[in-house]
Amino acid sequence: MADSFLSLSAGFEDATEAQWLAEVEKALKGGGIERITRQSDDGISIRPLYRESDFPSSTDPLGAPGTAPYLRGASAEPDAFLPWDIRQTFTHPDPSETNAEILRDLERGVASVEIAVDCTGKDGVAIHDGATLAAALNGVQADIATIALDHRGKGSGTSIAGLLALWGEENGASEKLKFAFNIDPIGLLMRTGHVEGGIDAAFVRTAELSRLLCLRYPKSTTLRVDARAVHEAGGSEAQELGVLIAHAVDTMRRLDKASYDVNAFPAQTVFTVATGANYGLEIAKLRAARRLWARVLDAMDLDVEPMKLQAVSSARMLTRYDAWTNMLRNTAACFAGSVGGADIVTVRAFNEALGIPEELGRRTARNTQIIAMEESRLGRIADPAGGSWFEETLADDLASAAWKEFQAIEAEGGLVQSLIDGKLQGRIADMREARFTSIAKRKVPITGVSEFPLLDADDAPVAETGFESSATSVSSEGLHSFLKDLPEKDGADTTAEPLEPIHLARDFEALRDRANAHETAKGIRPAVFIATLGPLAEHNARVDFARNLFAAGGIEGKEAPSLPETADDIAAGFKASGCHIAVICGSDKRYETKAADAARALKKAGAQRVFIAGKFEAAYSDTNIFMGCDAVEVLELAQAELGVAK
Repeated sequence: MADSFLSLSAGFEDATEAQWLAEVEKALKGGGIERITRQSDDGISIRPLYRESDFPSSTDPLGAPGTAPYLRGASAEPDAFLPWDIRQTFTHPDPSETNAEILRDLERGVASVEIAVDCTGKDGVAIHDGATLAAALNGVQADIATIALDHRGKGSGTSIAGLLALWGEENGASEKLKFAFNIDPIGLLMRTGHVEGGIDAAFVRTAELSRLLCLRYPKSTTLRVDARAVHEAGGSEAQELGVLIAHAVDTMRRLDKASYDVNAFPAQTVFTVATGANYGLEIAKLRAARRLWARVLDAMDLDVEPMKLQAVSSARMLTRYDAWTNMLRNTAACFAGSVGGADIVTVRAFNEALGIPEELGRRTARNTQIIAMEESRLGRIADPAGGSWFEETLADDLASAAWKEFQAIEAEGGLVQSLIDGKLQGRIADMREARFTSIAKRKVPITGVSEFPLLDADDAPVAETGFESSATSVSSEGLHSFLKDLPEKDGADTTAEPLEPIHLARDFEALRDRANAHETAKGIRPAVFIATLGPLAEHNARVDFARNLFAAGGIEGKEAPSLPETADDIAAGFKASGCHIAVICGSDKRYETKAADAARALKKAGAQRVFIAGKFEAAYSDTNIFMGCDAVEVLELAQAELGVAK
């Protein structure tokens, strides 16, 4: 049958790579392929062409899906009904409201639930005792839908895991229930910078409780290795992967010290990473994670077990302005998780950056996965990215870079010691600042914020809540059956500088906040007059560029009602606009004869600052704006001239 297919390349001669490169150089007018080669944050080259010579896919070097060491995933044949676990996170502080949300979402396609727990209710559900947990889980059947914990607040960890275990004892046959207790002392140290009673005691408690829970809940997992904090703090892909592996190794080392059988560790652990909108890179990251873990198992002579991998869409990529665009970012992250082979995928609500998500936010998060699974059929094929020259080469490169980060952490005494000494935080801070510099120069565009901002976009809805929790810690009442033999938290606390989460749009959103506050206080939006030179065909591109740039800072662009022909016309248009700053837009050739006169006329008309679009330096102009300029610095300057308060 296949032999009868039309060969679309039959009418063309075979081309060599050398011929292709020659055509590339011709198209680039003398430039080599390096001009269209990009660098990742870790300095890895992303080339425009990959071939069999880069990764010998024909020899199947990674084996088949479902075979040890599981470099291509745990299964050779995806589940026809649920190829990956659709896991939804719930964060509403009110346990009763959370319960209603959980039941509604389970009815509508969610396969498992993850409850963000913070007893204070500030960063999750206010669960602090058996009653509040029971209120959140009323009617949930844990033999059908896995219940996972995301420990966010003080006291989260063994105490909350004990509460969930106690709830399980009271709500069904324990051998049938599916929980992800997700106990993670090192993750807690990374996120909060504090482990009560010390990290050593925390691991003794973790080892004892994990052993107990393994026996009572055989269909559950007890531990989590979570590297999302690195991503959310601005770290790179290799840093996140390096920490993921360092986290696992340090956890096993400390559990072994507590007489825990580390051969049980792989089957008891969920590995969690973040996925951003660059799905090519994120697919490679997930593939690299499995290669790194297989190498660790081999080096430590541990039983080979497939890596249980959870991909959670990035929080740092979500924007507050034009939040609707987050739906596209989440779709890309979902694609990366599913095609990259994650066993569990969690998509954040598109409006999460604005507050507590409501029904629309959770519905779109859920339906993004359902559409990907059932309509796009992304889970129909085992390891769809397997053998891709680009993905496999990039995964190898990422794994190599991540292994260097892992070795650096090990040389610093392991992950916990590196965190205590602040060495990991220092490397991540360097990466974060470099990232913000690239964003400020718009080398890394953020659609809807730094590029194509909509000043009149509709706000996305968020949940309203007046709920307040009076709890400051987790009650131990009723937990004696699970925690009675665990050591008390009476040692010296372990502290470190926490990895604080960021938003990539931070600087531009701060500018927009100031502009909006100015409009509220003064009754008028900050504005810049756009002075055009020559006919529309000459200045239109730079007008669009200037309008786009200033709008990224909440500054509206205003033009004269008709094209000005002289410098006097420009000055008259400026006065009529009511603006205090101006930007000149035209062609370089037009600038040679008109820019200085236009700038001088604008100054005489009262312009406090005159910008010029492009790198042409004209007399009487003050500041140039161009592709690659520091847009944040330019916008702060413009806002200062307009009297916008910081």
